Amino acid sequence: MTNRNDSASPRTRTGLALTLGAAVLLSGCATTANPKDPFEKFNRAMFSFNDTVDRVALKPAATAYKNVTPTFVQTGVNNFFGNLTDLWSSLNNFAQLKGQDGLNDFMRFAVNSTLGLAGVLDIATPAGMRKHNEDFGQTLGYWGVPSGPYLMLPLLGPSTIRDTATLPADWWGDAWTHVNDVPWRTSGIVLRAVDQRASVLDASNLLEDAALDRYEFIRDGYMQRRNSKVLDTDKAQERADKVHEKLEKVQEKVESKLGVKLGPKPVPEDGAEEPAAAPVSSEPASK
Repeated sequence: MTNRNDSASPRTRTGLALTLGAAVLLSGCATTANPKDPFEKFNRAMFSFNDTVDRVALKPAATAYKNVTPTFVQTGVNNFFGNLTDLWSSLNNFAQLKGQDGLNDFMRFAVNSTLGLAGVLDIATPAGMRKHNEDFGQTLGYWGVPSGPYLMLPLLGPSTIRDTATLPADWWGDAWTHVNDVPWRTSGIVLRAVDQRASVLDASNLLEDAALDRYEFIRDGYMQRRNSKVLDTDKAQERADKVHEKLEKVQEKVESKLGVKLGPKPVPEDGAEEPAAAPVSSEPASK
């Protein structure tokens, strides 16, 4: 690992230059067609550029990687880089006053970095330590900083004004960017990009085959998912599922002790109905 000042400053200057450069370019590209996407003309140009790079270089490399590399190696690569993100996720959870989640992510990093052979094996997930993937953009969103308009970045893909401004912090928080050996660091960055692209090959192929405006589909999906992550709506659903499971267990215990059926089980909060149980019976349950 390098000294913080030696490794962070160049990346910070690069990130700030990217943010300011995008702002200058966008100042002449604004339109009012879509309030969520006032820079659509610029964004579509960047989308076309990224799509060309993907078709020419990234997708072929990812396809070859997926076809040639053994599955367990791909899993190990994904686990290794995913483990590095848990430490930064932990810090962002603490910054959002989510102490339990912050401790959870720190313990994930500690367990997987030791028992999991530097993160190649994911020991934490089967042990019940859920992965959160929090970044600095989500932290600012938690404290009320608006996302701003949608922004498509060259090579980096979908973003927003707020998340683009936080790129220097997220790059600094990425432990791999502090590796001192430049060839190793660069090789790791490329490997991670190829591995991430390989993980979504099937989904991207389906999207390409569909008769859709891919730009709008990706934009709307990204904005909805990003908003969900900032508001933690997936955690709310997770809590609802846990409550529903507990209610089901309580009902099963009561039915077992009383020897009767109490009717339909609790309905999940999403409104999906479960098959109706047998009517209430006064007869003892068969042994």
